[in-house]
Amino acid sequence: MNRLRRPRVQAAVVALLGGALVFAVSHLVFPYHTSNHDEAVYLQQAAMLLEGRLFLQPPVDGVFRPWFFVESERGLYSKYTPVPAAMFAAGKLLGGYRVALGLVATGVLAGTYHTVREAFDQRTGVVASVLMLASPLFLVDASVFLSYVPTTFWNLGFAASYLHADRTGSRRTGALAGVCVGIAFFARPFTAVLFATPFILHALWSLRSLDRTVVERVGLTAVFGIGGVLLALGYNTLTTGDPLVFPYQAFAPNDGLGFGERSILGYSREFTPALSITANVELLWKFATQWVVAGPLGTLAAAIGVAVARRRGFDARQLALAGAFLTVPLGNLYFWGTVNMLGALSDPTDGLVRFLGPYYHVDLLVPTVAFGAVGVLWTADRVRTAVEGGVSEDRVRPALAALTLVCAAVGGGAAAVALGEPIQDNYTVTQQYEQAYDPFEERALSNSVVFLPTPYGDWLNHPFQPLRNDPGFDGDTVYAMQDRQFDVVESYPDRQYYRYGYRGEWIPYLGQPVEPTLQRVRHAEGESVTTRVDATVPEQALLTSIRLTNGEQNAYTTISGTEPLDLGLVTDGNSTRLRGTGVNGTVAVPTPERGTVTLVAFVDYGTGSGFKYRVVLPVDQHNGTVQALTPRLEVCWSERRCGGQAAYVPGSHRYGIEMNVTLEATA
Repeated sequence: MNRLRRPRVQAAVVALLGGALVFAVSHLVFPYHTSNHDEAVYLQQAAMLLEGRLFLQPPVDGVFRPWFFVESERGLYSKYTPVPAAMFAAGKLLGGYRVALGLVATGVLAGTYHTVREAFDQRTGVVASVLMLASPLFLVDASVFLSYVPTTFWNLGFAASYLHADRTGSRRTGALAGVCVGIAFFARPFTAVLFATPFILHALWSLRSLDRTVVERVGLTAVFGIGGVLLALGYNTLTTGDPLVFPYQAFAPNDGLGFGERSILGYSREFTPALSITANVELLWKFATQWVVAGPLGTLAAAIGVAVARRRGFDARQLALAGAFLTVPLGNLYFWGTVNMLGALSDPTDGLVRFLGPYYHVDLLVPTVAFGAVGVLWTADRVRTAVEGGVSEDRVRPALAALTLVCAAVGGGAAAVALGEPIQDNYTVTQQYEQAYDPFEERALSNSVVFLPTPYGDWLNHPFQPLRNDPGFDGDTVYAMQDRQFDVVESYPDRQYYRYGYRGEWIPYLGQPVEPTLQRVRHAEGESVTTRVDATVPEQALLTSIRLTNGEQNAYTTISGTEPLDLGLVTDGNSTRLRGTGVNGTVAVPTPERGTVTLVAFVDYGTGSGFKYRVVLPVDQHNGTVQALTPRLEVCWSERRCGGQAAYVPGSHRYGIEMNVTLEATA
């Protein structure tokens, strides 16, 4: 029992419990990851590192490119540096990627204790680690596969080692500080510079005496830190071909620091100082009122802590820690990403900040919880003194116990409320993901290829993060975009093929689910291929208008009545012809070479209203033979959703709407 009262043991317990909590949250709240699709980038990169790869060489160009990967002559590489991915890969070696999240969280909490202990004392360090654990910004961002908390891990390793070396004169911890800040720079250069700047100024101040031991110790920190910088520049040379061009710059040259026109992937805006100040003031307000431990109470505790430290007299080491209060917010004024994470500035519920908090300001938690701990302990000591001076000796303990319970209830309740909102918001997203990915849970997909839609552009894992390829594109399930489908089939001739689709808009962050389907796709090849299409027609319909198109030429016909549609598309090397009950005359279009033929049947209720059956048939003709794949089926009640958001999902449509297609090749 006496051992548990030792601050170092208490800090270890907090760190271990925090790691276990983060591991649990990552499983329970984020099993399909977040609405920030960058997680799949890091996990894809981690899988590559485990196989000794820095580049991907997909079997077919253009249909296997993951989100945020850069194209180069040597292959595809991530726009992110490999440090966070390497940390996640280490977790995989220990039992699973999420193990890394728990270990990194444990390390951050331990680093918080040691940093604050060096700046103040052990008791303050323990309280600071508790405040860090209870901060929503830490708990949420530590539970996801993003780079912000892993970089804080190295920044705290640097701060704790640097302050320890400054206090003891240890060369060993001085060198360790350099290693940590070098790795932090490799992970997120700008983030590392912002956090390290106050400590660098402290180091320069300490060199004023030119004391040999100080020069040697600080020199070791600098040498090892510069080593990390050189490592980053070497990685740049290997990937981008230029040591001064980082991969994110190769991906989007205007996606960087500074004011003026900023852009990425066709999205651009004029980033002005006024816009930056507006956005960052809002982010800091959210940080102070929602994402710090207990919201405004945590911010108040930090303010009290700063006032107390000032009254007692800051020492240079405490000033270095407090310097992050300035460098982190001021530095982020220069980065347009702070605007983008807010979405629409007029909508407080918009943007990634709602789910992940102001993640570019994660390092601001370090001085906040440090001085928050000072404020909490000062307040507790003042209350204790007031109670001891205001009541009789035999009532001191009961009075202190009662006050402790009240404060714990208020503080704990505020912390629970602050934590509960982002956890609930993210879990709501997870519930939508759970429904969207249900077809993959219900069906074994070994030795298969799955064609995926591309609602956000020609990328994999954007948004479908769990559906990732092995680095060699040879896993049990291979995922590909729906372009160049025949090239994919040729690359994987002995597999089963599926097509994933859904009804509705993919906006899980608004709590709107989609209805998913996993359609079996068959491949047919011969002199001709017949695609039979059967579909019901509701009794209210008057007629069905049909359009057949290859994208350039169109053919039309009309079928009267409410009899079910019994149609056939006969595709040969010359044309694709429509046949079936009620089809009059010749309805045909030339068969494209590696393209699609689309059948659109508008079921008309006679008032201008109705719906469309849409059948998109992938075809290819070459040297007198044709091949086709099972067509993509849609039921469109809205033209806006036709073409990707209106998949036919058996059993989920109104008015008994049903469709069925079959393929048959003729030798």
